[in-house]
Amino acid sequence: MYVKVTRSGPRRYVQLVESFRNDEGKVKQRTLATLGRLDQMDGALESVINGLMKITGRAAPAPSPALAFESSRAFGDLWALQQLWHSLGFSALRRTFAKTRHGMDVEALIRAMVFNRLCDPESKLGVLRWLETVAFPGLDGATVTHDRLLRAMDALIDRQATVDRVVAKLLCPLIDQDLSVVFYDLTTIRAEGLSEPPQDLRQFGMAKEGVIARQFLLGVVQTAEGLPLYHQVFEGHTGETTTLLPTLQTVLQRYPTIRRLILIADRGLLGLDNLEALSAVRLDRGQPLEFILAVPGRRYHEFTDLLQPFQETCRQGAGPEVIGETRWQAFRLVMAHHPVRAAEQTRKRREHIQALLDQGAQWAGQLDARDQGQARRGRPLSDSGATARFYRAVAEAHLTRIVRVDLKSDLFAYDIDESAQALAEMMDGKLLLVTNTTDLAAADVIRRYKALADIERGFRVLKSELEIGPVYHRLPERIRAHATLCFMALILYRVMRMKLKAAKSPYSPERALASLRRIQAHRVRVNGEAPIAGLSTITDEQAQVFQALNIKKPTATSQRALL
Repeated sequence: MYVKVTRSGPRRYVQLVESFRNDEGKVKQRTLATLGRLDQMDGALESVINGLMKITGRAAPAPSPALAFESSRAFGDLWALQQLWHSLGFSALRRTFAKTRHGMDVEALIRAMVFNRLCDPESKLGVLRWLETVAFPGLDGATVTHDRLLRAMDALIDRQATVDRVVAKLLCPLIDQDLSVVFYDLTTIRAEGLSEPPQDLRQFGMAKEGVIARQFLLGVVQTAEGLPLYHQVFEGHTGETTTLLPTLQTVLQRYPTIRRLILIADRGLLGLDNLEALSAVRLDRGQPLEFILAVPGRRYHEFTDLLQPFQETCRQGAGPEVIGETRWQAFRLVMAHHPVRAAEQTRKRREHIQALLDQGAQWAGQLDARDQGQARRGRPLSDSGATARFYRAVAEAHLTRIVRVDLKSDLFAYDIDESAQALAEMMDGKLLLVTNTTDLAAADVIRRYKALADIERGFRVLKSELEIGPVYHRLPERIRAHATLCFMALILYRVMRMKLKAAKSPYSPERALASLRRIQAHRVRVNGEAPIAGLSTITDEQAQVFQALNIKKPTATSQRALL
């Protein structure tokens, strides 16, 4: 038995037809019933079908549900950051802003801006667009406005002292109280805008990109593990050396339980005045501040006499690195020589010098030919022109101490200072460190300082993954608030890195967050009822990331919280 549509003229009819065999065994069809005209049945057809199902004792098919899917939103990375935020103690900020005059959830807004730095760094307007694409735990993105984000930044600065105490308290358990090796470094952050508000932090100067731009200085103190302890914003024209002591005093006040502190700073922060002042610094219990500072390359010539005996050792050394030490004033001068690096630096310098000499000889030949009356196509070369061009080339190669250009002579003249070249080659591959530590071996001093390279990667994280600059805020307090948000993000980043490294995970924080970001939150409405929320299936890779971070996976309870 089956349903058949037959045609009679322009009309079509729905018929119930049965197949059978006649007496001769041939298959025939006979019409059991005409159900009606096809163009007039509409919804009645479904009723007929359901009736036939009942007659035959079969259950009527369930109607297809009406499904309405909403856009999926990223959830896994925010879930992980949320768990880290609470486990570290950042949620204490909620009490800090509970009685602010702003009448909004300041802690949630700060948390959103911090997480945005780690997930998809954007401007404050960009944060609004980002919130439309994520399922943020505990925050309705639809209620967030640009004005509220700015007011949250203002509240952050209004309560800066309290916020600093909260951050210091949550960091204390992560610091070695017996011996804390801290690194201090400065970097410039570009800032846009031409307005000049009072006490403007933005000052014109040479940016790291090699262009003149408005900028401010950001100083960061970090532990040997790369954990940020303290940050400070300075005006763009502030001298680097003047920032060191005030920063250290603040760190010591904020972490008074540290029993021993060893400061390690880069070459640009060494000065005789600094050494005397640093030697006078005392910790809470009266013990002196210890330090390891690198001698700037421009001052290596002051140590020539002290390096002469060490140079003989370097010539005899066959290992990958030669280490020695001597006394300089009241301090230890620790020296390291890397033969391979030294040979490479010497080779490159000699090649540069030879290229300059070849160019100088060519121009000198042209000038001699001119003096002899030999004609030459093009603009004739003059002695003053050759001198200017040659000196510019020497200066760009940073070889003015070795290739001496006579700028006072009327003729094009230059020579090679062989003693200066010999001195430069003696300094190749050298690292000179000044320290007042007494119990660290010279090799340990070198090793501690070289760890600074890892700390400097923290600045690269700030500028790349967290995209701290360029900054488009103009008000000094807003710039400071932006720096604080990035500092909090750096703490979360470093803690993630420490956890992944401890678990021997192959993932970096960036890769871990990218993997967790694929855990999507979904919402669907069935037949117009209340929405049902759920998460995409957690893969084995994502489960491993949660395990490495020591974070529980989101459960059905967390899914219902998305509603």
